[in-house]
Amino acid sequence: MRRFAVALVAALAAAAASPARSQAWPSKPVRVVVNFPPGGAADQLMRALAPRLQETLGQPFVVENRPGANGSIGAGEIAKAAPDGHGILMSSGGAIALNGLIYRNLGYDPMKALDPVAPVAVVSVFLEIQPSIPAANLAEFVAHARANPGKLNYGSPGNGSSPHLAGEMFNRAAKIQTTHVAYKGAGPAMTDLLGGQLQFMFDPGIGLQHVRAGKLRLLAVGSPKRHPAWPDVPTVAEVVGGEFDADTVFGLYAPAGTPKDIVARLNQEVTRQMQGGPMAERVAAIGATGLQLAPEAFAARVRAEHARMAGLVKETGLKAD
Repeated sequence: MRRFAVALVAALAAAAASPARSQAWPSKPVRVVVNFPPGGAADQLMRALAPRLQETLGQPFVVENRPGANGSIGAGEIAKAAPDGHGILMSSGGAIALNGLIYRNLGYDPMKALDPVAPVAVVSVFLEIQPSIPAANLAEFVAHARANPGKLNYGSPGNGSSPHLAGEMFNRAAKIQTTHVAYKGAGPAMTDLLGGQLQFMFDPGIGLQHVRAGKLRLLAVGSPKRHPAWPDVPTVAEVVGGEFDADTVFGLYAPAGTPKDIVARLNQEVTRQMQGGPMAERVAAIGATGLQLAPEAFAARVRAEHARMAGLVKETGLKAD
């Protein structure tokens, strides 16, 4: 009986310890690394989300931009951080699922060094061109590109990003030759598209405001289906044929080994914030779609995306140094 009583007390103490640990977190400001420059989709989403997490969790969520190498630099900082929930990452899915496949000397494996915490949005890419290009639709743009091989430049947030992959897939599907220009984020690439240094871009939504203002022309969406906010805009596949899916999931990640109760609590708070109100409006503004998943389901989706990316990398021969 005494042994049973001791075991019972120990079990009760253990049960009480887990909630206590969750309640103690966060005990200091949380550092949030966005692994792309200001102005991109990841940055816009996180800067809208951070003050709401601060309000509900009681500690500042301090956003820092650490761009470079398609998000590998910023992701690497969090991969090597203490797994205590006070250092987290906001990243595109491509930086996690793809970088380990195309960069040879990362110094870490994104799929092993980072734990998926919570998705924020499914981000589509929109094929936008300079209005000076003589093309009113995608078929005319493909014809123009074929007539000018190697003369059209497109930008992306970096080597291996989903907009870069979309551009390479587009070249192959449309049988055209265009030149990729890598930037350190979607914001700088968009600046050059607006300035005329680039002729087109697969935009992760930040340029839609310029489409509405008439500064860019939207020709297609790189998703499997038409976008509900732009029902008259075709998918790339509708025009060039085959399959075309360049969607990616943006979300939060923590260093591998972060306590599950902390991960679960952060997931719960992010999910609550993303279900409506200002965050839903922010997501819609960049043409993205909200997504809520438990950590385990999010991790399964990341693994599936990694497997899909491996096939695309093999097909396209994509590499980054």
